[in-house]
Amino acid sequence: MPKKANRIKPRSQKTRRRKKGIPWIVRIFSHQCYVAAIIGCYSCHWKVKREKKSELGSCCCSWRELLFYPWLLTALSVSVLLLFVWVESSNEYNGFDWVVFLGIGVWFFWSIVLLSLFGILATYTSLLFVLGFLLCWEGIKLHLHRCHKILILLVILICSFFFWLLCTYWKDRWLTIGLSLQVYAPYLHLSSISVMVLLSWPVAFYLIHLEGEARIRRHQMTCYKGKRDKINNTLMNLRALQVAVGLPFFLILLCLYVMPFGNYSPCIQEKDKLGPKPSFFGHRGAPMLGPENTMMSFEKAVEHGAFGLESDVHISYDHVPFLMHDLNLRRTTNIKEVLPNASLRHPSLFDWDFLSTLNAGKWFSHSRIKPFYHMKPLSEVDKEKAGNQKIPKLTDLLELAQKEKKFVIFDINVPTPKHFHRVTYVRHLVRVILDSKIEQHLIFWLPGIDRKYVRSTAPGFQHVGRLFPIERLTKENISRINVDYKRLFYNGLREYKAANININLYIVNEPWLFSLAWCSRIQSVTTDNIQVLNQINHPYFFMTPSFYMFMWILLDVVSAIFIFAIFYFHWWRERSKKEKLLKSTSIFMDTQSVSLRTGKSENLEAPDLSMESSTRVMEIPWSLAALTKNVRKHPASKSEPVMETMETLMLGEDDVTQPVFTTKTFKPTQAPIWEASREPSFQTALPSLMVNETISSIDVPHPETQPEKPPESIESFEESSFLFSATSSPSLYSFELSSKKN
Repeated sequence: MPKKANRIKPRSQKTRRRKKGIPWIVRIFSHQCYVAAIIGCYSCHWKVKREKKSELGSCCCSWRELLFYPWLLTALSVSVLLLFVWVESSNEYNGFDWVVFLGIGVWFFWSIVLLSLFGILATYTSLLFVLGFLLCWEGIKLHLHRCHKILILLVILICSFFFWLLCTYWKDRWLTIGLSLQVYAPYLHLSSISVMVLLSWPVAFYLIHLEGEARIRRHQMTCYKGKRDKINNTLMNLRALQVAVGLPFFLILLCLYVMPFGNYSPCIQEKDKLGPKPSFFGHRGAPMLGPENTMMSFEKAVEHGAFGLESDVHISYDHVPFLMHDLNLRRTTNIKEVLPNASLRHPSLFDWDFLSTLNAGKWFSHSRIKPFYHMKPLSEVDKEKAGNQKIPKLTDLLELAQKEKKFVIFDINVPTPKHFHRVTYVRHLVRVILDSKIEQHLIFWLPGIDRKYVRSTAPGFQHVGRLFPIERLTKENISRINVDYKRLFYNGLREYKAANININLYIVNEPWLFSLAWCSRIQSVTTDNIQVLNQINHPYFFMTPSFYMFMWILLDVVSAIFIFAIFYFHWWRERSKKEKLLKSTSIFMDTQSVSLRTGKSENLEAPDLSMESSTRVMEIPWSLAALTKNVRKHPASKSEPVMETMETLMLGEDDVTQPVFTTKTFKPTQAPIWEASREPSFQTALPSLMVNETISSIDVPHPETQPEKPPESIESFEESSFLFSATSSPSLYSFELSSKKN
């Protein structure tokens, strides 16, 4: 039987079979796609093209971009700082929403809107910064689009406006940042060291790479004396980059290593020094479980273990004290439905007969927008009960407190000027309290007006002061103060605790803030979030000094070892890579010199063949124009140009690429001499090259008119790094041949 002919598979089938083993993400995405994506996001240039890379040691952007870059850093800093400040001020979100409601008359979660806005601004500026860093890493010059520049300036203006608002109307909110740092400082310290270990990988890679490039530049200075000034400038730029990257990194790392010496946190103390858990005053009851200042809210506070009940008192026009916080009735009642024109009137201008008919719970149970963003939904029973709540009288609260043996503390709102009890409202309120038959020691008397009369009429009341000097508190026989929680920033109110004065903080809603108050030995707090804080059995972020010291030393030692190992690994890899490249460079130089000497010695009449390494080629893949760009002509044969073409075979599975030269219009008059001089050169030059090496041009100079050039070994090798770099795609061999007639 005749033998079957060998079937030759088409290249498409071979390529398809070879691609089956490649992961899908590698087939779809590539480095060129990645670079095009980051350039498109940063510069808004989505056309895929070969970007000009910046030289190592040179600036990564033009002078215009360099002048604008500080604005980007400013926008990033202020946006991140503003986001951090607002996140740490979450304890004040309800108060902020209430203030905005007073101004515009619409209740909404404006605090969450601002939180989202600040998050978007910080994310946008951070993304631009990261994209710029990635482009610098790829060696591509920065060209930020004009729209991005306008938005960056807009971010700075927005953040500056909100900072002005905070500094003008909310100065004390900055103290919240200090309190949060007192709680989170030990954990931020430990986590920051871990982050520095992760950052040491790219920092070590970049610093060692710059050191390798600097070593090559120093070697070039010994070989090329004519270019010593240029190489010296590049070397100085490389050293400046090393200092700009390495010095901040090591300074920050050193500061983190010694930070515990200057760190103070109340949550770092011995267990036996930890005080008892603070007691709770239900702020307007339990406003996350029932409508504020209603009997349902106070009952819920009692169910969750409230130590006392806090409220606000108004006096009606017919002398009845009732519970209400706002200076009008539009937020917590249905007065807009009953009497719209009177919704902005002061509550003390209404009679109790009218006030008792208003509904004080539908706004809480049936509204889609709740008073607190993170409150849990009500059950059907609680929703029905909340929808039927009325405005309670002060005597209703006193009756509940007497029954449950709970303390009562309240603020008194001054009646309007036309009110009958405008001057005597304190004395009228004392008479109402005494008539209710409540035990006098259950009353924490907070108002500071007419305190002498109160002491004489009701000697059993426990008087509560503000943040007065200790001398005044001692003189007035006041043993308890009610202060804003932000005052805890000032030395933890140590002088008041040393004087045996009990401290009540208001308003504490966040668990981290309650943990800080617990660690600071605070006796009680006023809260809206009693159902959550009551479940905390141990302060958050608490640790003993010995444990913190152990973790500090252990993490410092481990991080130092890891950072040293990372730097050593990158140094060892860069050194081995440079040794291989320098070895390949020396082989290439020897091959050039051998080929030149062989061509001259065999035939002195033949023209010399010299091989020069090409300059950096930006066109990839090479085009015919790029290949024929460096073809030189002999001065004596300008009328007879030499046309050369090249055929390249791509590497397949069973293919071996060989360069095949075809000469079309070249007819030498002395063929034996040309062949005799050309063959030894190629035979001595080509076998010594590596598989992925490339000879870009072969020039045929005239022996009399053109002197022999020394091979540019190191510089040309650095400028055209593709000569010795292995790529994932099949290698492309290209040769240029230029000859001159004798």
